Amino acid sequence: MENTASAEKASDKVGDPAAEFDTVPGDGIVATSRAPVHFRFYDITMAAFVAILLLSNIIGAAKLSTVAGFTFGAGILFFPVSYVLGDVLTEVYGYARARRVIWTGFVALLFMAVMSFVVVAMPPAASWNGQAAYEEVFGSTWRIVVASIAAFWAGDFVNSFILAKMKVLTKGRMLWARTIGSTIFGQGVDSLIFYPVAFLGIWSTEAVLTVMVTNWALKIAWEALLTPATYFVVNRLKAAEGVDLFDIDTDFSPFASTKK
Repeated sequence: MENTASAEKASDKVGDPAAEFDTVPGDGIVATSRAPVHFRFYDITMAAFVAILLLSNIIGAAKLSTVAGFTFGAGILFFPVSYVLGDVLTEVYGYARARRVIWTGFVALLFMAVMSFVVVAMPPAASWNGQAAYEEVFGSTWRIVVASIAAFWAGDFVNSFILAKMKVLTKGRMLWARTIGSTIFGQGVDSLIFYPVAFLGIWSTEAVLTVMVTNWALKIAWEALLTPATYFVVNRLKAAEGVDLFDIDTDFSPFASTKK
């Protein structure tokens, strides 16, 4: 009730440009461009995003799997959940708070990379014979680490920016178009950075391009398949928070204050 009351108070202020987007008055969800001070489930959503991001990079990236003759990184099965949650964060909590989550994920990935390098480099005990397997799983080249972190940072900011802008342009309608459209651009930037930086010169140019386009298409397909789940989570969170936030006056710089 605290959030609903805060949102209603904010939307009642003269000049809130998002008030006209409230298409279902009385449903308990107030369209506003002014976020309440406190959200009930924001911290939980952020924790879920970062956890899935780290686990998909640690566990999924270490294994190649072949299903029906098609070989792919196992992480692609779960990594899309992180950018579905990224869509949910921007749609429900706005670009400013999604920006905070992206930076949190960036720092978490950076710490994971540093910790992996340090732990792998530590001399193993004479009685421990798992160093080779440990290095195979947790040891990554500097190119892959840099590519992964840079691609995530740039791709997620593009994804969040496109989704927030499309939400205002569509006046909150056609969520499916916003999530898929933002994924096309966001994951496009992610793939354009990751694969050339990580593998160009190691793989043939043709192989880099093939894998880049294939994985980009798979991520978009996953986003489309998960659209019903996205609708469910977004609708439940909006109802719980009592707001439908529109980024009308938001500062979209990645380096701006998270409150703007």
